[in-house]
Amino acid sequence: MPNSNSRLLPVLAFGVPLGIYALFLGLSAIPFFQRSFLYAHKISSLLWNDVNQPEAWGFAKNQVTPFSLTTVDNQTLYAWHILPLPLYAQHEDTLAAQPSGFCGDITQTENFKLLRDDPTSHLIITFHGNAGHIAQAIRPAHYHSLTDTSSFHILAIDYRGFGHSTGTPTEAGLIIDAVTAITWAMTVAKVPADRIVLVGHSLGTAVASAATEYFANEGVDFAGVVLISPFSSLPEMLSGYAIAGWAPVLAPVRAWPWLLNTGMGLVVDKWMSADRLREAVRTVKGRGGRLRLSLVHARNDWDIPCVEDDKIFRDAVEGLDGSMLEEEGFEAEKKARTVERGEHAFVATWTDDDVVLRQELVPYGGHNDVAYSSTVVMAIMRSFGLVGETGE
Repeated sequence: MPNSNSRLLPVLAFGVPLGIYALFLGLSAIPFFQRSFLYAHKISSLLWNDVNQPEAWGFAKNQVTPFSLTTVDNQTLYAWHILPLPLYAQHEDTLAAQPSGFCGDITQTENFKLLRDDPTSHLIITFHGNAGHIAQAIRPAHYHSLTDTSSFHILAIDYRGFGHSTGTPTEAGLIIDAVTAITWAMTVAKVPADRIVLVGHSLGTAVASAATEYFANEGVDFAGVVLISPFSSLPEMLSGYAIAGWAPVLAPVRAWPWLLNTGMGLVVDKWMSADRLREAVRTVKGRGGRLRLSLVHARNDWDIPCVEDDKIFRDAVEGLDGSMLEEEGFEAEKKARTVERGEHAFVATWTDDDVVLRQELVPYGGHNDVAYSSTVVMAIMRSFGLVGETGE
């Protein structure tokens, strides 16, 4: 006859994980914990990495200037200005002779003057994903891919609550951070919007989308907006999210649609990127402005599935004529505007006056490595008009 312990083991084996899962769902309903899970801003390597020494990530001495920006709500954002390496090489002796480390007044540096005083300078403003800090994980490789052989300057920031930046992350707060960085670039560094490309990766695509809508309403048109591994909205993504692509987080809840809908209603920072981009397209098109929007996604992205790209692209296209497109008609028209690039790879381009919407799917790169792919570099070159709209 089995003893009580043998009967208890199956209960524990099932009950403990179920209890942990229930605790996770319960905590996720509380805004503080929900934002901690979403932004993961406390997961950082700052204890053993000094971001004030960018040479540790392979940059030349003083190629990167660490400095800070102040937001309208009095938060301090940590930032990097990265010089393109070919330009750095032309001024290496002068630049290397400057003091290193964090800079209290970047406007007094040669680096800043090379950006501000060059009427042909190109600036990329990058918005990174969740967790970590400005130089964590794949971010330095992403910066290198954009500056090692190009003429592109980079302005990168840590959002509030990330890295050395003050404050606590919220959707409204991160949008203020993006607006702060872009405004600084245009008013202090004197780089006009038509020489600025906004680049977002993962969570950063939501930040870049919000900034795009904000400035579209202000009548500001950037050279381009490039979104890498984007998602249409946070509730939409979470409802089907699977860890590593195979462990659906909300699978047990989906059996009760009302419960799933209730849970999605509790998401405090919704990040409705598809809606924002549709409105940005509508605004720019309505006033006869210019927009170059490029979506880049890898087929083997196990964090944010590439179907999220499809949703964003469709909503952006809907912004062109202000109406909801019939599913069958949209897919047929999209197919006619699509060039196949092999298995699990294509480029779809939708052009209307001076608005060009481009969706590109690549077969490899996962969620992160795609950020430093040639596809992304080409999208930025295309935005700046350094190559033709179709790469010719």
